[in-house]
Amino acid sequence: MIAVYAGTFDPFTTGHHSVVAQAAGIFSFVRVLIAVHPDKQCWFTCDERKGQIAAWLAPLPNVSVDATDGLVVEYARRIGARFLVRGIRGASDASYETALAQQNRTLAPDVQTVLLPAEPALSELSSSALKARALAGAPLDGLCPPPIIQALLDRARVRERSAA
Repeated sequence: MIAVYAGTFDPFTTGHHSVVAQAAGIFSFVRVLIAVHPDKQCWFTCDERKGQIAAWLAPLPNVSVDATDGLVVEYARRIGARFLVRGIRGASDASYETALAQQNRTLAPDVQTVLLPAEPALSELSSSALKARALAGAPLDGLCPPPIIQALLDRARVRERSAA
């Protein structure tokens, strides 16, 4: 059974990693899919995110990373995936993700969505919050691996300089 876990992942967090690790224990193969969204202002290029994620997930032999600028359900069908994995942090995520799952079911009734809850300690963690912490100079330890922390801090410095 193949599953796709899609998101912008700018950057990939410990919460994302937790969802992938859970999915890797359930499905025979998990494809982490960077969904390129043209309207989002990402800190990292698609290739940078792909490299960051692949390096962090290298110990999981049944996980790989790819990217698409198309619909996630079309990508899933193209690779023979029958499941989409979505992480949920709390009630507001559950509502949003349920609506998204219903939209995807309308587009691709043969592709099912599986919602996996975040670990309680990670329920407030998001990529946006991680970037805000980097801009504020708050600690990032444990929220992503050291290479991503360094990249976040570097990008935060560049943003501060360009804003000044």
